[in-house]
Amino acid sequence: MNHRNVAPALALAALATAQTAQAQQQACVNSADFGDAMVYVMPIAFDAARTSCANRLSRDGFMATGGDQFIAKFRDGQDKAWPGAFRLLKVFMADKAKGEEGGEDAMAAMITALPEDSLRPFVDGLVGQMIAKEIKGDSCGKIERGLELVAPLPAENIGGLFAFVAELADLKNPPICGSSPSAPKPKAK
Repeated sequence: MNHRNVAPALALAALATAQTAQAQQQACVNSADFGDAMVYVMPIAFDAARTSCANRLSRDGFMATGGDQFIAKFRDGQDKAWPGAFRLLKVFMADKAKGEEGGEDAMAAMITALPEDSLRPFVDGLVGQMIAKEIKGDSCGKIERGLELVAPLPAENIGGLFAFVAELADLKNPPICGSSPSAPKPKAK
């Protein structure tokens, strides 16, 4: 190989290596994005739990007396958390589509073809239905207790706590890439 061909060959090799590394990184989700997704989905999950557990919760329990104040801090943060939640959704859908013939390309194309804000109502409805379907009557008291335990924390800390627990549990679908040095620090109360 002559010297004129070495530079383009090295450039192509570097590009291929960078693309391979990027593809490997896309197989996991950033810890901060996972935290954002938790902040984003919390109001949806809260509404699903409140509806599913309506006949099982006490009128003087946390969800009835402090639930609206608790969930307001998440509703206020949903717009800010949406980009991270959307990135997690893309990674999750691409990972889920693997193994289906043409699934990964078709799913990625579908997700990237629609404007992010157009997907939000669809995501909200779908996630709400999925969560409501998973809530069993005997878990309503546990859900309420868990919410009451984390209620004093700021929303960002709760999202960060969920991401940390997912890291500790070695979540696989999608896996957590780990904490990013640029990840926002949890706020002290």
